[in-house]
Amino acid sequence: MKTKLFLFPALFLVLIKQSFAHCPLCVVGAASLAVGASYLGVSKAAIGLFIGAFAIAIGWWIAKLIKKQYIPYQKSIIILISFLTTIIPIMPYIKGAYPLYISFLGPYGTTYAADLFLSGSLAGGFIVLIAPWLSSTITKLRKGKQIPFQGILLTFFLLIVLSIVIQLVI
Repeated sequence: MKTKLFLFPALFLVLIKQSFAHCPLCVVGAASLAVGASYLGVSKAAIGLFIGAFAIAIGWWIAKLIKKQYIPYQKSIIILISFLTTIIPIMPYIKGAYPLYISFLGPYGTTYAADLFLSGSLAGGFIVLIAPWLSSTITKLRKGKQIPFQGILLTFFLLIVLSIVIQLVI
């Protein structure tokens, strides 16, 4: 009897073709990891980089699930809502400012406080948004030849390199 009970879930997993699942627990999990990484000394900008990339990627994925367009700019609105509803709730828990001095504003220049987490989130979101364009440009330059998993590899490469630079500089 135990063998049959064990085989049923395994058979069920084999028969599944594709799964579409997303829940708020993903955001809570990402936030928990971000706060934990912050306590371990990882730069708030580097954390924001990956959380912003995550938020845009999830929004893009959800927007693609909806086949019919109900309102103009539906895809962009869904991506923006995903970004805002992921980043804004996490911001109070990962506080960090960086002085941004702009010398040509005023006679002595002006210094602003830049939010590191928000800046990193915007950069991560930007990377995810431009990665498909960069991937297609690379494919065109290589005369139609594409590296396996080129888009994913390019996105991760850009995120990792920028996070290393951020961690070393800030």
